[in-house]
Amino acid sequence: MKLKSKHTFLSAISILGLAFVTSCQSSNVQEQAENQATAEDKVETITILQTADIHGQLLPHKEMFIENGEFVFKERGGIANIQTIFKQVKAENPGGTVIVDGGDLIQGSAVAALSEGAVFGPVIKAMDYDFLIPGNWEVIFGSQKMRNVLASYGKPVVCANIYDEATSEMLYKPYMVKEVKGVKLGFISYNDPEVPVRQNPAFSKGLIFKQLEDNIQPLIKELKEEQKVDILFLVTHLGISKQLYLADQEEIKGVDFILGNDTHERIRKPLQGKYAQVVEPGAFASFVGRLDLDVKDGKIVDQRYELIDVDPAKYPADPVVQKIVDEQMAPYTEKMARVLGYTSTPLYRYLVVENPMDNMITDAVRWKTGVDIAISNGFRFGSPIVPDASGKAAITYSDLWNMLPVNENVKTGKATGKQIQDWMEKELHNVFAEKPLERFGGWVIRFSGMEMTFNANAPKGQRVQSITVGGKPLDPNKVYTMGACLRRGEPDDMLCRMPGATDPKVLDYTIHDVIEEYLKVHGTVAPKTDGRARALDLPAPVLSQLPNVDYVFR
Repeated sequence: MKLKSKHTFLSAISILGLAFVTSCQSSNVQEQAENQATAEDKVETITILQTADIHGQLLPHKEMFIENGEFVFKERGGIANIQTIFKQVKAENPGGTVIVDGGDLIQGSAVAALSEGAVFGPVIKAMDYDFLIPGNWEVIFGSQKMRNVLASYGKPVVCANIYDEATSEMLYKPYMVKEVKGVKLGFISYNDPEVPVRQNPAFSKGLIFKQLEDNIQPLIKELKEEQKVDILFLVTHLGISKQLYLADQEEIKGVDFILGNDTHERIRKPLQGKYAQVVEPGAFASFVGRLDLDVKDGKIVDQRYELIDVDPAKYPADPVVQKIVDEQMAPYTEKMARVLGYTSTPLYRYLVVENPMDNMITDAVRWKTGVDIAISNGFRFGSPIVPDASGKAAITYSDLWNMLPVNENVKTGKATGKQIQDWMEKELHNVFAEKPLERFGGWVIRFSGMEMTFNANAPKGQRVQSITVGGKPLDPNKVYTMGACLRRGEPDDMLCRMPGATDPKVLDYTIHDVIEEYLKVHGTVAPKTDGRARALDLPAPVLSQLPNVDYVFR
């Protein structure tokens, strides 16, 4: 009995145990299935941070905003302040943040020019960038210097269309693939194919810039089909018009976002194209673009975008990066602080048609050379110089490089009135062409000694409405003297992109020499916009060349 009873008891225990084990196994399977379902249902947040067109601005500076139709100047920027933003965002989303710079980093300031870009290597190495791309100005110190500086970052550099002329090999890897929180991200990068035209041709000697169509579709296919990328980005330094055009082309099907750069536009809400969305995050280290993507099963289910103002009061400088910045700038600080003169009115750019800063520069060239018309390609950058409570602001040697980051000799030549009018038609078409691919740059050519009215929306060749020189109507047959800056590598008869100039002469002084002398003689200047260029069919001031788009520069 006892044996039987014990056997019965053990059998019962065995049966109960088996039932318990079976129950546990069933529970484990169910729990695993629930966990798997939960994992499949889980939404991950991916954050992309983007800077662009820093143009050598390492320290906080004045920045221009438009508020209630008025120009307002605020303290913004600082590369070490940007690093603080990087750290804060990475702490908010650990393991889920990717940080990229879109080019035009090493040119545009005194410290950039005096060091030929060398100061940026230690700074960028200390920052949290995941990769960077070259912009159209990275070539300014020559192709070999560009390679050296970009290599000194110690970070990946990505670009799919720059080739070594001697070897025909691609200079940088064409794309980057990065897995973040189980989501596979792909980034293909392109620089502007027109770099050898936009910049002095000598700058990019030794490099070949190919068109996007040479490899964009094979690269998209490779990343989507072979690399199995979930979300695909194009990081392009092409300018906002071409980037919006690109977003509408079937050739980029599969791309989710175009992280645009070059034209310094302050996009605060992504612009939706047919196949991709486009953003562009301002310039001068004054802004950081933040794109948050909620992703489920490799698909974007929600998104948020913010253009962060780099306010030094809100984002104090990261001490590690600031120490490096100070060390790198130290050899140049005294030279940069030298005062050349003063202004009693704000000097700024940004405006598409005319601005006070370029008016002063072209006025100075005409004053020095005595030509009928002084012209300048101008730039879409240069930190504003704003008078303080005293009513004046010092213009320093550092400001000179911000205003004129290329210090070339002054060049003079002659052209007929017909040549000038034909050239102005071409330049206006570059800015206001109906077809985005025909746009070139982002602003009207700058000049002094001439007044012009035009219709921006008129057909090609019919935009100019009137031109006067010295207060008199332009005479098609008259020969006018003109002054500009040399563009090294261009034909002798080229004058600031105008071909066919006669009697060209390269003078023995530079554009910086001219501005220094002008300020020394005048002491305090008061440049302003005076209507020397006016668009009759656009509301003034013109702040962007983007037509028919829900976007306002502010």
